[in-house]
Amino acid sequence: MKQIFAPWRMDYIISEKPEGCVFCDLPGQGINDETLILYRGAGAFVIMNRYPYVSGHLMVVPNRHLEHPLLLDPVEWSEINDLVIPCVQALKNVFNPHGFNIGMNIGQAGGAGIHEHIHVHVIPRWTGDNNMVPVLTDTRVIPESLEETWKKLIPEFKKLEQVSK
Repeated sequence: MKQIFAPWRMDYIISEKPEGCVFCDLPGQGINDETLILYRGAGAFVIMNRYPYVSGHLMVVPNRHLEHPLLLDPVEWSEINDLVIPCVQALKNVFNPHGFNIGMNIGQAGGAGIHEHIHVHVIPRWTGDNNMVPVLTDTRVIPESLEETWKKLIPEFKKLEQVSK
């Protein structure tokens, strides 16, 4: 496996891992560049992926701890879907990607890294990006720190908060 220097990951690697569900625990810590949360709604929130496929990889997560979308009530499902559009718009405004991957990995067999708590991935894509690099070489290239990406995206989600009020 090839290695690429990513110094911001060391804090996570050496830190003590919390018990419980990260998607249940982080929202109580607020919207900031440590939680990587960008927006909190009534039934769902938007968070950056700490181990992104590319810069700007976002997730829309229900507040309730659910392992399958069949367990969502219609209001939760609606809010999750409604938050995907502002995610796409924010990513277009900040990074101007050429396309997107949007979807859920349900269960371990479906490829979910955190299979106990469902979430929707919103992944910006660029023509010629390195999406196949992880598959072919077991290497990811992330050109920007998570904190810098969060700082670029948070103004877009503050606009969403003002519209929601």
